[in-house]
Amino acid sequence: MLSAKSAEVVEATLPVVGAAIGDITPRFYDRMFAAHPELLRDLFNRGNQANGSQREALAGSIAAFATALLANPDQRPDAMLARIAHKHVSVGISDDQYKVVHEHLFAAIVEVLGEAVTPEVAAAWDEVYWLMANALIAIEDRLRAEVAAGGDQADLWRPFTVVARHQETEAVTTYLVRPADGRPVPAFRPGQYVSVRTELADGARQIRQYSLSGGADGALRFSVKREDGGEVSGHLHDHLKAGDSIELAPPLGDISLADGDGPVLLASAGIGNTPMTAMLDHLATTGSTRRVVSVHGDRDQLSHAFRAELARLTTTLPDATSHVFYEQPLGAWPAERTGLVDLSTVEVPAGTTAYLCGPLPFLRAVREQLLTAGVPAADIHYEVFGPDLWLGA
Repeated sequence: MLSAKSAEVVEATLPVVGAAIGDITPRFYDRMFAAHPELLRDLFNRGNQANGSQREALAGSIAAFATALLANPDQRPDAMLARIAHKHVSVGISDDQYKVVHEHLFAAIVEVLGEAVTPEVAAAWDEVYWLMANALIAIEDRLRAEVAAGGDQADLWRPFTVVARHQETEAVTTYLVRPADGRPVPAFRPGQYVSVRTELADGARQIRQYSLSGGADGALRFSVKREDGGEVSGHLHDHLKAGDSIELAPPLGDISLADGDGPVLLASAGIGNTPMTAMLDHLATTGSTRRVVSVHGDRDQLSHAFRAELARLTTTLPDATSHVFYEQPLGAWPAERTGLVDLSTVEVPAGTTAYLCGPLPFLRAVREQLLTAGVPAADIHYEVFGPDLWLGA
């Protein structure tokens, strides 16, 4: 992995680079987008660029990778890399774009740190970057090969037709889509997502990922929450209707329901219940007899998407329970729990494998509760919508 000489330099300079990364990443993105405006228009999420979350995610991934190399020199952090690789393949990142990132990232580092970037320091961090980049390239090449082996065309994007649209809540719309080319729907594992590419009014073709909430009768189902200021979610809610065409990439995502017969806990908050709904649907469809505990948190009953489906699937499964927490329950429908999700009030069976999806504060809180309940860290899996700001956790 990292050479002994570079490891010594990286360990000595990591605090300095880490402290400056908040200044480095804005300069990096500004430089790269000035040289390649098409990347911001058609590849990077403009919303995440505007609010800074994508920049934080880049900083977190580099710092986390360097830290992992120092802590375990002979062990590559594959779990972190797999999450990034799935996202990269899902939006069409190509191998040659790593050279573009390298050029502008290292120019930004020199701009910010100046004379502190000696040839020795530059060489050490260059080694870190290419260890990470080449590992990602290898993983992404394998993922693309798997997609191709599954029968998907070499071109990432494939036309689908919207066959139905359903309003789950005031803010959440579900779309049922079928391949427009008549070929079979791509296979997916419960918990995975699809990338949707949408042409906006200004001609930009923006990409967003949406978890699959299920699939049947040769169609895929995904749900979109209208976000405040969300240009893609707003466009889909306002314009995408039955009969329209939409471009989708094959299902991807490193977090999916694993086979087995041990207990499963599915914990979600808000729209984070979309992959959990797919997992519950899969368990019910396959006649699973596993112990299943579903835990969901939402603002109130009217905001709770898939509320009826959760009740139906829980009833269908022979050994399943659901626990719903509402922060502001409506008086007409008394809630089972009031407040934030609290797993101390829920029985967590021994041997549980847990899957989490929701906002970052929810993920952190529930993970801590699961650890306290005795669930090993290796058995807690999570999916976060948007850039992963938890890479160093």
